[in-house]
Amino acid sequence: MPITEHLIELRSHLIRIFIAVLVIFLALVGMSRKLYDALSEPLVAQLPPNATMIATDITSNFMAPLRLTLFVAAFVAMPYILYQVWSFVAPGLYKKEKKIAIPILISSIFLFYTGIAFAYFIVLNGVLRFFISFAPDNVLPMTDIASYLSFVMKLFLVFGLTFEIPVVTLILILTGIVSVDTLTKQRKYIIVGCFGVSAIVTPPDGISMLMLAIPMWLLFELGLLLARVLIKDKVSQDLVET
Repeated sequence: MPITEHLIELRSHLIRIFIAVLVIFLALVGMSRKLYDALSEPLVAQLPPNATMIATDITSNFMAPLRLTLFVAAFVAMPYILYQVWSFVAPGLYKKEKKIAIPILISSIFLFYTGIAFAYFIVLNGVLRFFISFAPDNVLPMTDIASYLSFVMKLFLVFGLTFEIPVVTLILILTGIVSVDTLTKQRKYIIVGCFGVSAIVTPPDGISMLMLAIPMWLLFELGLLLARVLIKDKVSQDLVET
């Protein structure tokens, strides 16, 4: 297929993704304030009795819930978005590659959602409690709603992508870029790298760093274990066919 036809095909998939996100956004926009109330509940529960959230910008009351609604729309549409990506890539894959790609696609969706749920239900409360507990006695914590939204969205994105580590590890091994033995030998450097990356992308506190670094390490070990199982099954199948 010529490059122009590839670009036309890509444009059609992007348009479908845009329409899907837009439809979900319009369906949820009426509940934008309720969505923000649910997102801010962990922070409000940690604030002192006389403290509330504030809006330092005149447009924050309107824009922050809308930004959150757009994020939720993309979050809900993620399976369809990945399906459109798959539809664009699939014609160029071999039959064996498609058999591997479909489970990887499904597991990547599940792991992304799991990462965000882990960040909301487990990490967020501990991080907020840590920061609020360090407020001086003469300072009343009052967080801006736009700043809080940016903080939480960054946290969700970091953990959502972090939980894709098993999928990335599998892809790197199955495509031959690295081997299981190489990753096993470099395990200690990878563990140090997990703590280094978590120290950079998380807020400057030890709790959030550990809550990201330890799952990164465990997810890497999970990807390594799954790769060993798949390679062993593939070798056994090749021997049977031979």
